[in-house]
Amino acid sequence: MASYECFEDLPVWQEAARLYNRVLDLMAAHAALFSPGYRGQIDRAALSVSNNIAEGFERMTTAELLTFIEISRGSAGETKSMIAIVIARPEMAPARPLMQEIRDCADSCVRQMTGWIASIEGGSVQGKRHLTGPQKLERKSRESARSFRSEWLNSLKPEHPLYASPEARIARGEAPYA
Repeated sequence: MASYECFEDLPVWQEAARLYNRVLDLMAAHAALFSPGYRGQIDRAALSVSNNIAEGFERMTTAELLTFIEISRGSAGETKSMIAIVIARPEMAPARPLMQEIRDCADSCVRQMTGWIASIEGGSVQGKRHLTGPQKLERKSRESARSFRSEWLNSLKPEHPLYASPEARIARGEAPYA
């Protein structure tokens, strides 16, 4: 799983923000087609998608993150349902393209969150989003080996057969090919 420093860098959060903005576009252009209750509910459901992703991302435990992703996924489903309920109504014809775009964004969010959940559940991160003992040792071993190799390549004399290799040049901070 990729490492992200901020929820705003997450592609699924970006798609969720796009979803909410499309709902705002729909309400700005076609508010008269919808009851006040419908407008309020779809606004809350669509906004909940990005907000729950952000809240889960900021929580301390993997279990909390999963819970908020699942809630967010449910909100995307609610948004899709609200569109599905009214999209076929004849008076919705002018709003249909934007409604389809909202449905597509919500589908994309659901797919991304489903993948994210599977990645978390199948990953090596447990508890408070830390690596378990064996994973820590494996990572430390890889980093130590990489550091040793880089130092060794950096120390090669010009007459060594690997001195001009791309890997050795990179270790010395040079362009790989000259």
